[in-house]
Amino acid sequence: MADALQVELVSPEKVIFSGEANMVITRTAGGGGEIAFQAGHAPFVGALVESHTRIFLTDGTIQDVAVHRGFIEVSGNPTRVSILSDVAELADEIDIDRAKEALERHQLILKTESVEAHVADAVAGKARAQARLTATGTGFTA
Repeated sequence: MADALQVELVSPEKVIFSGEANMVITRTAGGGGEIAFQAGHAPFVGALVESHTRIFLTDGTIQDVAVHRGFIEVSGNPTRVSILSDVAELADEIDIDRAKEALERHQLILKTESVEAHVADAVAGKARAQARLTATGTGFTA
């Protein structure tokens, strides 16, 4: 059996998750796609984008999380994964109906708005809604 990682997901207000896992999969900035971390991973620091982050717990379950930007650091022996995010939500705490409404609202704004600041806000809002829906297993229409 592989060694476990110590994982902490922290926001400014609280520790959202802390526990042992076999793997963490998330998405970092730069368009490189998803990245996975397991015990023994080389030290790493990266910026996170809005994404569905998965924490594969040692008991065989998966903790699904919507992460809305932040940073990830992998260090130590034993391996420690620290996720620092202004906003992150455990899947079972996400209001699915509210996320769907937000997605629809932001998609409409993107179809009709031409003011650059409003478009940028809508792009960010759409990404947050998509991360929430993906984390809950609901899916979405882009």
